Amino acid sequence: QVQLVESGGGLVQAGASLRLSCAAAEYTRTFSSYCVGWFRQAPGKEREFVAAISWSGGSTYYADSVEGRFTISRDNAKNTVYLQMNSLKPEDTAVYYCNADFDMTVVVTAPTADFGSWGQGTQVTVSS
Repeated sequence: QVQLVESGGGLVQAGASLRLSCAAAEYTRTFSSYCVGWFRQAPGKEREFVAAISWSGGSTYYADSVEGRFTISRDNAKNTVYLQMNSLKPEDTAVYYCNADFDMTVVVTAPTADFGSWGQGTQVTVSS
């Protein structure tokens, strides 16, 4: 299982943009074989799926709550997946995590508890 490190969070006002990064802790050629997903957990709430991208970048999926505002992309040469977040809302406030699996169905639909380990995540706070 590839170890991933999240970064790029911060405190912004509603309507602003942020770009999060999810990078392999150590460079690996197998990174390009993984489907990668972004997830988030707000205080007092369950961790939820946000977006996912296939190993090639050819397929992407989004939660309804972020569709049209967030864009997931990847650069396999850099072992990195990005989450561009535009038109941020206070309800987007959460700790954002990434995780990976070879199976896109797992990334998109599996309960988050089914994933092995999680990184520390990156905090996104959107003020109104």
